[in-house]
Amino acid sequence: MASEAKGRGFDSRRARHICIVNLQRFPLLTFFSSALLCFLLSIVQSNALTAEIDSVTSRHVRLPDVSNDINSIINERIAKAIETANADRLLVEDIDGIELLTRKPDCDVDDLYTSLKQSIFQSYLLAWGLKGYDIDLQFRELLAGKTYALRLKDSIYRDIDFLEGFSLNLKELSEVVNIEGHVIGLDKLGHFFAEGWRYFEISQDEDAGLQAAMEWGKGMEEGLFGTTTTGIFSYADLVANFNGWRFWNRVLLEQSDPLNGPIERLFDRPYVSCDIQFIESIKQRRVVRAWQANRRFDLRPYIDAAWDEGFNCNGYANPMIEEKVKLRMKEIDSNYHCPVQAAPCVKAQKHYGIYAPALLHPQCLIVAP
Repeated sequence: MASEAKGRGFDSRRARHICIVNLQRFPLLTFFSSALLCFLLSIVQSNALTAEIDSVTSRHVRLPDVSNDINSIINERIAKAIETANADRLLVEDIDGIELLTRKPDCDVDDLYTSLKQSIFQSYLLAWGLKGYDIDLQFRELLAGKTYALRLKDSIYRDIDFLEGFSLNLKELSEVVNIEGHVIGLDKLGHFFAEGWRYFEISQDEDAGLQAAMEWGKGMEEGLFGTTTTGIFSYADLVANFNGWRFWNRVLLEQSDPLNGPIERLFDRPYVSCDIQFIESIKQRRVVRAWQANRRFDLRPYIDAAWDEGFNCNGYANPMIEEKVKLRMKEIDSNYHCPVQAAPCVKAQKHYGIYAPALLHPQCLIVAP
């Protein structure tokens, strides 16, 4: 079933467009009015990385698998990023008042990550911390006709009032897609790439590491990005964040993937490597190295049932909200319970190992084979 039932409330995509376009104009009144709109948009969407989805109402909707579509889009963006990172190697340096033209080192790591972020996020809202939400919106458009959208007033969250979840009531729900047979919200792609990058940044601190990044993610889900503003705590968001860290870590694979066993680690390869360019080396009479794609991106190895809120259940800010949501779930399906099956949770427990308690809802943790 194609996308349907769009909300008629706050149109964040249109507001974003007006904001960006008007800020490029110079009449004073227009500038200030647009600046005000941008400021209000930043407040309303400050937790935009966590647009919620209804995985119960959409559970039995038949949708095509969009794995290949997403892979194609991301591989194209990665290729563009590598091209950009290898270009413009000349640099103007000011030495004692004299401008000299010098050459940047081949394979500059900072240039590579900067190019990847710009190319993957493609967001004017990068500086506002809204890049994850922008990725969500982009894929709603790029996958049009292959997603399912639902208005808040028709969802299991319709009874969460403004005080219980003000952000939930100010913006539309995200859309859901089929990835490897799982019902997954497009907001998870924002988490995967944007929050995953934040995890990666935090983990690069020698005194922090991955555990510190995961604690930061949990704190944000309990606060600004989840419970405080929507009334909902999404364990699936944390799973997407964690796997996003695995993606960014695999760009250069400077440390082993913690979920891989010894054999997998032996054969694992980074997405990008710094390789000698033989023809250019001959032309320039020096060893020339450049970034090259070493393997294609594939979302599927990162995906499992823990991304699906039908298996990795949500938590709620208080019992009243939980009761409201569960009553609506029963209206949709009187036999519904979460997790909908035990086996995928058992598999997720084994897959995430020592990280499972931080990533899986208690109900998904206690089920047995």
